[in-house]
Amino acid sequence: MSIWISIFIAGIINYLTRLGSVLLIKPQKLNKTTKELLSFVPSAVFPAIIFPAVFLDNTGLFVELNDPKIIATIIAFIIGFISRNLILTISVGLISYWLLIF
Repeated sequence: MSIWISIFIAGIINYLTRLGSVLLIKPQKLNKTTKELLSFVPSAVFPAIIFPAVFLDNTGLFVELNDPKIIATIIAFIIGFISRNLILTISVGLISYWLLIF
């Protein structure tokens, strides 16, 4: 039961730190440069999350270029570049991956 208490406490601490940053930082007080820099955060974090999932296997080694994940990522990238539609890009990427593995 102590593991659940630890998970609960970690969740509360995580929530409070995020809530504190939302409540204490007022966007009106940030200067233009800070707002502009913060706008790049999602673009910088997203590749860091996606890269290991696409380009590394379960052992941490790089996958081959003919891996279905690589091919589906390339297809999704092309669709995203052409359409500029996030939902369409994700849908086509997932469907192409599923078709490739089955």
